[in-house]
Amino acid sequence: MFENTQKTEIANLGEFGLIDHLTKNIKLNLDTTIKGAGDDAAVLDFKDKKTLISTDLLLENIHFDLAFTPLKHLGYKAIQVNLSDIYAMNGMASHVTVSLGFSSKFPLEAIEELYAGMLLACQKYNIDLIGGDTTSSRQGLVISVTSIGYADESDIVYRNGAQEGDLICVSGDLGGAYVGLQLLEREKQVFLANPKIQPDLEGKDYIIERQLKPEARLDIVDLLKKMEIKPTSMIDISDGLASEILHITKQSKKGCKLYEEKFPIDPQTVEMARDFGLDPTVCALNGGEDYELLFTIKQADYDRLKHDVDISVIGYITEENAGNYLITRSGNAHELKAQGWNAFKSTES
Repeated sequence: MFENTQKTEIANLGEFGLIDHLTKNIKLNLDTTIKGAGDDAAVLDFKDKKTLISTDLLLENIHFDLAFTPLKHLGYKAIQVNLSDIYAMNGMASHVTVSLGFSSKFPLEAIEELYAGMLLACQKYNIDLIGGDTTSSRQGLVISVTSIGYADESDIVYRNGAQEGDLICVSGDLGGAYVGLQLLEREKQVFLANPKIQPDLEGKDYIIERQLKPEARLDIVDLLKKMEIKPTSMIDISDGLASEILHITKQSKKGCKLYEEKFPIDPQTVEMARDFGLDPTVCALNGGEDYELLFTIKQADYDRLKHDVDISVIGYITEENAGNYLITRSGNAHELKAQGWNAFKSTES
């Protein structure tokens, strides 16, 4: 979504001119950055830390729809979802590189707006943007972000460390991003049918923001360290709660029981889901894009976090042979299936 009336052809700048234009306002703030953008490679120094690296690729009409996604929000989200992977390792994110592919339909002002959102996210989370690449694209807008971070080896948390009896915890609330997407998709269809009708988004700010402007949960990583709790396993929720807990149990060679009544779901999410004829629990299990942290802890650590309102205990880890089950409010057990978003599923009829 780009509404700036001024449009400067990027071809007038050329690739190197564009890179110079976008990077001229970058300020490096971290002692770990020896050299940022402007050479063949960035130079970083983490001294005795272990380096963490993660990459995400976002494609127009696959991962985002510019009909209802402002470019500044998109830039912000592109950084956030990548930082989330570093925090899910119990690490500290410090640097990103950004590569963009775009067609001639995007003027300089549109790319500036996208970049502004990225720099805003970097500033908020104290991240140095240290390089990247630009190229032309015939496939619409392409965004690739690589995040770099660090951690002491003893602090790193993997997906495969869950033990029988561990408590399953989740930060924040679930399902809001998916329901927000359904709302935006609906209003897009209404607009396409009659452009004179304005979108009806009043009072739905929370779920819309959950979709368009998620926040990586660095605060949860910091909180756990202050509580002196090291999770036994951890993952961020990008594809839905069911998919993510199954990643943990598969790699840990364990099973799990989740309790529907314990799921943290915002009242606005519940209301909007029911308006769409959706089960809020299904939205939490399979919706995705919440970017909350799902992690397991030892039972002995429970007393330290039981009063934190932003962390919910939703189940526990079992032996592998016990399988993976959801216990409903009525007490019925249903086997968990990974039904999260599939990027390779054809959208053609």
